[in-house]
Amino acid sequence: MSPDDLTALLLTLRLAAVTVLVLLLIGMPLAWWLSQSRCRFKTLVEAVVALPLVLPPTVLGFYLLLALGPNGLFGITSQALGGGTLAFSFTGLVIGSAFYSLPFVVQPLQGAFASIGRRPLEVAATLRASPLDRFFTVVLPLARNGFLTAVVLGFAHTLGEFGVVLMIGGNIPGVTQVISIAIYDHVETLQYGDAHLLSAILLGLSFSILLLVYALNRRFAVVHP
Repeated sequence: MSPDDLTALLLTLRLAAVTVLVLLLIGMPLAWWLSQSRCRFKTLVEAVVALPLVLPPTVLGFYLLLALGPNGLFGITSQALGGGTLAFSFTGLVIGSAFYSLPFVVQPLQGAFASIGRRPLEVAATLRASPLDRFFTVVLPLARNGFLTAVVLGFAHTLGEFGVVLMIGGNIPGVTQVISIAIYDHVETLQYGDAHLLSAILLGLSFSILLLVYALNRRFAVVHP
């Protein structure tokens, strides 16, 4: 494996880890609201969250590129705060990956929160537990299945991203070139041996993550199928 390919692999792992962390911070309150709210706009929000499941990655990447560019809303805001342009940067990749993998984190969490029901919370309320205490001492432990599912799906989904990261980050070695783009480069230049090696690594990594989860599910019933 060349140094550039190793850098692309490490960058991909870093991107997946940071994206999952960001999605947990954003997705947890959003999923909780979706699981508890009876607002008439709830269906609209659920449709927006699920949009990346059906929207072509290049379409999502194109509009995110416009938003993150120097003339886009996020790009202008970032430059005004002294952060520079978000497009073609690692920060831009994280933002794009967070949008693209959002349903893979929010939906498992929403399902886990909804499955808890209101009874445990009502019991905790009778013991004078505050809403915050109820969430951290009752909801989170009971929803651990959903959290593990969300983390695994979000991480694995980010590993294989191509269209969104290519549109937002381009192909800058050491900065925005992730492993899927490196594979594409090798195929374009007919370097099939290098492409095969990276593909095998990505395949093995993704399969190992899923295998671990299903093994834990079978042994300890940690994750619902």
